[in-house]
Amino acid sequence: MPIISARGLSKTYRVADKQPGIGGTLRHFFARRSRDVQAVSEVSFTIEPGEIVGFLGPNGAGKTTTLKMLTGLIHPSAGEVEVAGCAPFRRQAGFLRQITLVMGQKQQLIWDLPPLDSLRVNAAVYGIDDAEAKRRIDELAGMLDLGEELTRPVRKLSLGQRMKAELLAALLHRPAILFLDEPTLGLDVNAQARVREFLADYNRRHGATVLLTSHYMADITALCRRVLLIHQGKLFYDGSLDGLTERLAPHREVRFELRDPPPAAAFASYGAFESQDGQQLRLLVPRSELTATVSRLLADFDVLDLEVSDPPIEEIIGRLFRQGAVS
Repeated sequence: MPIISARGLSKTYRVADKQPGIGGTLRHFFARRSRDVQAVSEVSFTIEPGEIVGFLGPNGAGKTTTLKMLTGLIHPSAGEVEVAGCAPFRRQAGFLRQITLVMGQKQQLIWDLPPLDSLRVNAAVYGIDDAEAKRRIDELAGMLDLGEELTRPVRKLSLGQRMKAELLAALLHRPAILFLDEPTLGLDVNAQARVREFLADYNRRHGATVLLTSHYMADITALCRRVLLIHQGKLFYDGSLDGLTERLAPHREVRFELRDPPPAAAFASYGAFESQDGQQLRLLVPRSELTATVSRLLADFDVLDLEVSDPPIEEIIGRLFRQGAVS
């Protein structure tokens, strides 16, 4: 049985249709006009227990609105949604104990107090006794590499330390379902890697289900085998990340270094010439012709170095968002 199920999920907002300036303000005051904005349109998917699923889309695509409907923060305009056997918008206590929502641009920790004080408050809210709360805090702090940071005021912590403390607070009640909206937003490379390792470890230990949005493709490629792609409120892909790469990247990228590179026109018969930076060149070669093309390059030129890889996933996903469809 799926632990998350959305069927025809939609959300429409009514917003004021007001022109800028004083004149627009006066006209709007005496003759109000409004229009409907479709934030999410007929989104359907299911997620099985223990899955880590990436939820991707450009800014304004409807990702956060969908997460808010799944967590019960807003009521859908149409469609049905079920999370852990519950209707999220009812906000029942049993449902709230099974989920958590972490938003990279929001915080729940009290700014002037140490995280440990906020954690004790959270433990009391969820009815966790002191001994069990201490055991869980110690376990999560060890996984997140947090120590004395828990006893310093939140305002004294770095962004990375604060984000890790936020994750600890969100997971203290040991939820079965994690909704993560940009959890590594603004973190440096090392902090991002630590958060990714923690999430993978938490999933292995507790079998938690994770729905993750992120603009950092490293988060997605490290954690998610399956991705959902949304554009202008509509879901247009639900499947494996590897399958998406193979389907949309029929070429391999060949980077090589030559001792004396000839003009770009010399590579017309080898593949699609992409770029040249000094002695470094880049070609896109059809997968079916890769072996023969690499053999020809090695035979025809004085090759100092050669590397074959898939095109960057960011390029593939970016092209998809511009198209708004999987062709």
